[in-house]
Amino acid sequence: MGYLSVFVAALAGFAFGAIWYMTLSKPWIEAAGIPMTADGKPDGNGSPLPFVLSGIAMLLVAGMMRHTFALSSIDTVGKGLISGLGIGLFFISPWIMINNAYGMRPFKLTLIDAGYATFGCGIIGAVLMLF
Repeated sequence: MGYLSVFVAALAGFAFGAIWYMTLSKPWIEAAGIPMTADGKPDGNGSPLPFVLSGIAMLLVAGMMRHTFALSSIDTVGKGLISGLGIGLFFISPWIMINNAYGMRPFKLTLIDAGYATFGCGIIGAVLMLF
C-alpha cells in the first residue's frame, strides 16, 4: 500500500503543479525570463524532459515525506496537510529563495515557485494520509 500512496500523492502534487503554473503562466514566464516566439509561445523545442524530471521529483518528494511521516507518527490527513505545508514553506521555499537570489531572479519568481512548493507539499502530505 505504501507504493500506491506515494504514487497517488506524487500524481496529486504533479496535477496541482499543472494547475498552478497554467494559472500563473504569464507572470511566471515573465519572472523566469523565458524567451517568447512571435506568436506568443515560449521559445524552445518543446522537450518533454522538464515534465519527466518533475514527475521523478514528485515521486522522490512523496516517498521521502511518507518515510518521514512514518518515523514521526504523522497519521491523520490534518497532520499530513500541516506537515506537508511546513515542509514546503520551511524547507523547500527557503532553498528556492536562495537559488533565485544568487541567480539575481525577480522575487516574483520566488513567490510563484515557493507557493507551488508549499501547497504542493501540503497536498502530497494530505494524500499520503488517505491510504
